[in-house]
Order: sequence, then structure tokens, then C-alpha cells
Amino acid sequence: MELCVKGRVDYLPTYQAMQDFTASRTGDTPDALWICEHPSTYTQGLAGQSGHILVPGAIPVVATNRGGQVTYHGPGQVVAYPLLDLQRAGYYVKEYVYRIEEAVLRTLAHYGVTGHRVAGAPGIYVRLDDPFSHAALTGPRAPVAARPGEPSPGDPFRGLGKIAALGIKVSRHCTYHGVALNVAMDLEPFSRINPCGYAGLATVDLSTIGVSTTWDEAAGVLGQKLGTYLAP
Repeated sequence: MELCVKGRVDYLPTYQAMQDFTASRTGDTPDALWICEHPSTYTQGLAGQSGHILVPGAIPVVATNRGGQVTYHGPGQVVAYPLLDLQRAGYYVKEYVYRIEEAVLRTLAHYGVTGHRVAGAPGIYVRLDDPFSHAALTGPRAPVAARPGEPSPGDPFRGLGKIAALGIKVSRHCTYHGVALNVAMDLEPFSRINPCGYAGLATVDLSTIGVSTTWDEAAGVLGQKLGTYLAP
């Protein structure tokens, strides 16, 4: 897998470049991993409902062909786009998602943070009261997405905050889009949407849970973990 750290790049040209790369690749095209940071942008997935975008203000909203609902990209977030041929790698989409999440979990573990999966809600979450606790989550945790304009039915995430969002697209067995890890951001724009379709879902970054690191270091760790866990 060829690693390319692009730094801060606009979202739309990057989205187009991913589509062009995927459309033109052949069976011999090496897999790639693009790591970057975007200026403030809301992106809406194929399942997205406009009611989940509450007060976008001056932040642009971009419709995309990835899975999922609305999320936010901005400075201080590491965005990783694996461009993989799954047929060549030898595993299916469900395992691909699992491997991406595992890479994020291992990245958090590098900083002493315990990440968690929540059934039915792709991405990685941390305990708000003790993100360094190794205790397993207890009880059923199958979240119910809120309907636009309606409050969430209770708090299905019970004390969790989302630290990494996942949204992918697979075309001709090849992947694009990817995962975003919050490192040291202005988190206020997340309050203007229902993140991933869940009203009131708390969003955190490494900085707010007490981890001091740089974008470059976090990008390096995540890139290394993705390279390891996405390998055939």
C-alpha cells in the first residue's frame, strides 16, 4: 500500500480525485492510503436526510456517494482514505469495516485511550467519564437514529462520545472514502448537526479527553495501523 500524506486539502477536489483513481485503476494498480486534513466542511452520505443538518451557517454542505448520514470535517482532524482492491486483498466489506475500526482502536490504545464499537453505529466511541478505562461496555447498545426534527429517544449511547467517524464507498470491489479521527479540533460545528443521524450524540477529540499530540504524530500512528490491519 502506497502511503501519501497530503496535508490540508479542499474536500471537493479530493473527493473527485478518489473517484478518478478508482475509475481508472486496473488489477495491477497498487493500493493507496491518502491521509489529509480538510477545511471546515459538512459531508452528507447517500442515506442523508437534510433535517439532520440543523444550522450549517457558512460551512459548505457537500453531497457525497459514501454510506451514512452527515458528518463534519475540519482542521485538527486526521482523515484517512484507503483506496483498496478488496478482491485482491481477499476479504469482504464487513471485514474491511472491522479492520478500519480495529486500526482506530489500536491508534487510541497507542495514547492509552480505550475505544469502543457500538452495534449498528459504525465508528469508534470513548467513555466520556473515563476514556482510559479498560472496562467493557455493558448492556444492549443498539442506537436508534433520530428522525429529523425530533429528539433522540433517550440517550442510546449512554455516556459515550464519538471520536472517529466512518463512511465508505465500494465500486467494482474497490474502496474509497474512509475514516476521520478527531485529534484537536474546534468541536462546535458538530453541535449544528445530528452527527451520523443521532440527535444529541456527543463528539470528542483526543485533546478534550486529555491527550496531547500533534496532527502529524496522530496521522503517522493511524497511517501505520491502517497499513498493518488492512494488509491481506
